[in-house]
Order: sequence, then structure tokens, then C-alpha cells
Amino acid sequence: MAGFIPKTAPEISKTLDKGQKGAVKTMSNTEYSLYSGGLRGAEETFGGCAEKFGINEINFSFEEHKCARNKNVTMLSDDELKKGNISMEIVSERMGRRYAKGNKIRKVFQLIFHMVNKGYQVIAVGWIQADKTVKGGTGWGVELAKFFNRPIHVFDQETNKWYAWDNNEWTENEPVISHKTFCGTGTRNLSDEGKKAIQDLFSRSFA
Repeated sequence: MAGFIPKTAPEISKTLDKGQKGAVKTMSNTEYSLYSGGLRGAEETFGGCAEKFGINEINFSFEEHKCARNKNVTMLSDDELKKGNISMEIVSERMGRRYAKGNKIRKVFQLIFHMVNKGYQVIAVGWIQADKTVKGGTGWGVELAKFFNRPIHVFDQETNKWYAWDNNEWTENEPVISHKTFCGTGTRNLSDEGKKAIQDLFSRSFA
């Protein structure tokens, strides 16, 4: 992750606004909903933790898209997927890299739109790069969350720390799940540290 220099703000990392604090204290676990894709790795772990803590779990998928978790799968039709359509040139420009023009990768990006659109708080696991994007398809979910001005946290598997997107910078910040709808996504190549980070996140938020 050469070139990535995170900001630190220990006071910010310990602070939630009043609405977030209220949500954590007053809502029961069954009032929260995880939106994800159910893929092997980070998303599979998010789903397993949601089930353990009694959180509603909704996994979006489409035909020929294989999920590692088959709980509460919502199959998106082509018309539904197209609601998340965006020019691949825009995706490439935003992510700073080129993508194949195949139909499958377009559908994956469309599916990610539905996950982020439904889950207000966006939490991801992967690798933050020098240009401040996140590696791979996970990165598109993070960029969408930036577009939508959503609260975003990423666990970076290079530094093994949590970061929040704040004032166009990644700042060290250990999250709790504080909104009743949240998107959990991330790499299929989940490290042991990444898995533990997700598990600890749910324990902090819902134990």
C-alpha cells in the first residue's frame, strides 16, 4: 500500500453523534438489517455474524452469481439490475483503472449499487490504495458510498486497522454499527485479521 498515509484522529474515533448513540442503546438487534452479496470471504463472514447476533440479513444476487451464503437471497432481474447501471468509463475514471466491458462485471457493479443503496452505513474490508480508492470491486461500493455521502468504514488488510472516510481523507477510526441499515462488503481474500475485525465489530455493536 505504498503511498497511503492515513490521518489519525483518536478523539473522533471515540465519538458518535447523538443519533448514533441513541440507535445503539435503544434499538433491538432485530431492528437492524445487513445488506450484502453473500460471496465467499468478507461478505460470508458479515452474514455469519449477522445470523449469530439476530440481525436481519438480505443478500442480493442475480442468475449465475454464486453465493457462499444462501440465506434470504433476493434475486435481481435484469430490469432491477439496470437501476444501478452506470457507464463503465465513469467507473474506470473514478477507480483509476480499466475494467473489461463484459456483461458479468457490469452486473456485479449494478448489484453493488443495490447493496449500498439499501444499507445506509457502509462497512468494507480490503486494501486502501495510494489514490485513496479501495482495491477491486469492493472499491466501487466505497466510491458509491462517497457519492451518496454515507458513513464509510474500511478495515485495511495491509495495516490491519479501521479507517473512516472524513473530509476526503482516510482517518483511523474504529467503528460500531450505528444505523439500522448497513452494507457489509469486502474482499473474497479475507485474512484472519480481517475476519476477526468483522467479528469484533459485531461484538462491539450488538453484544
